[in-house]
Amino acid sequence: MALLQISEPGQAPDPHQRRIAVGIDLGTTHSLVAAVRNGVAECLPDGEGRVILPSVVRYLQGNGRQIGFEALAALPGDPENTIASVKRFMGRGLDDIAGREKLPYRFVAKPGMVVLDTVAGEKSPVEVSAEILATLRYRAEDTFDDELYGVVVTVPAYFDDAQRQATKDAAQLAGLNVLRLINEPTAAAIAYGLDNASEGLYAVYDLGGGTFDISILRLTQGVFEVIATGGDSALGGDDYDRALADWVLQQTGAQADTAGDKAALQVAARACKEALTAMETVAFNVQLTRTSAHFDVKRTEFEAVTAGLTARTLEAVRRALRDARLGKDEVKGVVMVGGATRMPQIQRAVADFFGHAPLTNLNPDEVVALGAAIQANQLAGNNGQGDLLLLDVIPLSLGIETMGGLVERIVPRNQTIPTAMAQDFTTYKDGQTALALHVVQGERDLVADCRSLARFELRGIPPMAAGAARIRVTFTVDADGLLSVSAKEQGSGVEARIDVKPSYGLSDEQIAKMLQDSFNTAEQDIQARALAEARVDADRMLLATQSALEADGGLLEAQEREAIDALVRRLRGVAADSGDARAIEAATEALAKGTEAFAAERMNHSIQKALSGKNVETL
Repeated sequence: MALLQISEPGQAPDPHQRRIAVGIDLGTTHSLVAAVRNGVAECLPDGEGRVILPSVVRYLQGNGRQIGFEALAALPGDPENTIASVKRFMGRGLDDIAGREKLPYRFVAKPGMVVLDTVAGEKSPVEVSAEILATLRYRAEDTFDDELYGVVVTVPAYFDDAQRQATKDAAQLAGLNVLRLINEPTAAAIAYGLDNASEGLYAVYDLGGGTFDISILRLTQGVFEVIATGGDSALGGDDYDRALADWVLQQTGAQADTAGDKAALQVAARACKEALTAMETVAFNVQLTRTSAHFDVKRTEFEAVTAGLTARTLEAVRRALRDARLGKDEVKGVVMVGGATRMPQIQRAVADFFGHAPLTNLNPDEVVALGAAIQANQLAGNNGQGDLLLLDVIPLSLGIETMGGLVERIVPRNQTIPTAMAQDFTTYKDGQTALALHVVQGERDLVADCRSLARFELRGIPPMAAGAARIRVTFTVDADGLLSVSAKEQGSGVEARIDVKPSYGLSDEQIAKMLQDSFNTAEQDIQARALAEARVDADRMLLATQSALEADGGLLEAQEREAIDALVRRLRGVAADSGDARAIEAATEALAKGTEAFAAERMNHSIQKALSGKNVETL
């Protein structure tokens, strides 16, 4: 007798077959790959036992390349062809790269994402990242002596749609099947939550090489719910290195004239910063083209030079707590992620802010990759990890432009994803057969203050009176945080949709400022929105009145017509010249009241016309 083979949904049909899935932390300064082996997540080492891979790629003549430690060693001698911290360029245009004049690379002026010129030809950040990802893929395949089923790749919580899409493109270019993109703080919480059976409210403080993220999460019996997220996509350990290097140059009077000088300074500053974690005084030594710089740096001096950077991280923490409507005393623990959190001033600042020491019992360099590996193992359908539900959020609100240049938010920030949310809209003019939709992202009330994501049109709407059509606009955000938008006219069924493709055009400063601007300009935005709404209502009233006068103006006496015309002129003048929403609303209401008798007369006339020539029996 044959037995049926039964398996759980999403799991391999053979209970003894295990799909090989890994988690990759694609970091600014270094990257790691991890997997679950024998029920435990662990980072996978290279042939020399090193789990860390420096995120550096050097391009050579003849399409050769060096990746990782070899490339890092060659950085001071060949900075133009050795690409480091490429993660900062992902999804960015040339104009978005702040301080690019200080970087040693040859940037190519092209539309779209930034391009770097090397001896091996022009390379995009996606291609450079793909080299790093492919190296980690080969490491994992060599470890398991098998092909990979899939991968979970981590991204900063504050990565926008363009940066997430670029990361996904890089993984696919490296031959990886992307199971999911997850936020780095969420991955860290997964590792801590499962390894330590933690429950309650936790903050994840993630200071990496190039980005800072803060997330507030609620951990309950395997459910990881992200309540609020924030951060700064242009702040990381690299900035501490740069601040230290600039300060040493000021103290010594030395000059960094060449690309090689700048690269050598970066390497020396990082080494000094790392040594100051364990020592009170460290010698900063660097050989430059025209001179050398030697200076003994005290830890207190380094902390003073970088105090402003540390304060910026804590301000982002305060905003995240406000978003979560929590006090800092409600946070049970703080998870430290990223190698930069080893700095004593960071751990001290976090402990002082929250009132208790942060959690550091997992390696801050490895914790993100470990969490990604746990998530990958579950998504691959492998047993042994227990139930795990991951509820992530989007960092910025999504909506569409409405009349008057206003933003109607459809998906609010910190909404749990994946999600689908919809709202009904209608036409503005009589006989309107098409609707232009403008998708935007941000927290401000005016479209001009938000980021434009996409535009598309819904055509084929049956001609109807203004306001009669019912158009449902649906926003769908998948588990990777990527967006698609559809619009459907409910009566006719005509539909249009768009998968939002990134324009690679949002600057680091824009991302960091979007939430701050929404707080600083709240009162101004309320006034601007009220004015825009008042003008839209006025225009709608003027259109309706003009249409009625053209159709049935003969029903009015000359004196009545003049009175309505006077109200129309007044409303037009106030709407055009006044910046006072209340004045416009008053003029609109005056016209509405002044045309009430005309509206009643039109209604009576229409009824009489409909009944003309009919008798009671016919009716």
